[in-house]
Amino acid sequence: MKVTKYGHCSLYIEHQGLRVLTDPGIWSDLPTTLPVIDVLLITHEHGDHLHTPSVKNILAVSPSARVISNSSVAAILAKEGITIEVVDDGKKTVVNGISIEGFGKLHGEIYEKFGQVENTGYMIGDTFFYPGDSFYNPSRPVDILALPVAGPWMHMREAINYAKEMKPRVMFPVHDGFLRPDRFGPFHFVPQTLLKESGLTFIVLPIGEATDL
Repeated sequence: MKVTKYGHCSLYIEHQGLRVLTDPGIWSDLPTTLPVIDVLLITHEHGDHLHTPSVKNILAVSPSARVISNSSVAAILAKEGITIEVVDDGKKTVVNGISIEGFGKLHGEIYEKFGQVENTGYMIGDTFFYPGDSFYNPSRPVDILALPVAGPWMHMREAINYAKEMKPRVMFPVHDGFLRPDRFGPFHFVPQTLLKESGLTFIVLPIGEATDL
């Protein structure tokens, strides 16, 4: 699997011929020349994960791409004339022979019900798991994990405990696009250091460059 991080939570994933782009939000660093994709995958409706003008630009380049998300995102995009395939918690679809399965129902708590929208994590090809804004455990082996490391809904100890619970072969940080590049420091160094002590591999993906995982 190859993964290119476009900032924050926008990932371009290439797996056995399938091309997936996740969460084009306001803090994504999408390239000027957008890649052609087969699937646009959106975990939830918050603006740092769903930016409608970006969705339209992506679909202009890839008009046959399947947009996959949950019911809440479907309702928002329907107002823009964009039809999506609803794959939420417990549901599964197959694209080009690769499975995409939904896990989880709620965004991590910020404060009580504030901002607690529907959030769906996705497993791609029984290999890669991206939980969106949650620490949902799909209760199955995960080879590659996109690990949230910063945000108003989480604490670093939760991220580290979640990674230890999941025990992926390799993981990398997401949900860090609102940090200044010269201040990623503890949000990358702390999990990398502590997870290494547990025998887990945490790597930082260079923005805009494909990495084999």
